[in-house]
Amino acid sequence: MKTDARSELRRYITGAALSALLTAAAFWAVVSDGVTRGTALWIVGLCALAQIAAQLRFFLHIGAHTKREDLYLILFSVLLAGLMIGGTIWIMASLQTRMH
Repeated sequence: MKTDARSELRRYITGAALSALLTAAAFWAVVSDGVTRGTALWIVGLCALAQIAAQLRFFLHIGAHTKREDLYLILFSVLLAGLMIGGTIWIMASLQTRMH
């Protein structure tokens, strides 16, 4: 039983360290003077995707052997988030073109 608790703690510490590292990398890309704006956007985007993967793996325990119902829930959540983000961008772009 103690080994389960230790492996769980090790997993959380690894996830926290990886999340902190990815956050620091994205922050460095934005603050650094030697990185162009386009490159910084790519770095932040890739760090965000890696951050999502790390959160799912280390904190939500979603991996290759996850139940199908859990994956359906995650995919539905991603669909809803995509619709909300895409709709917001669409509306804001439409408003921007109407303002000019």
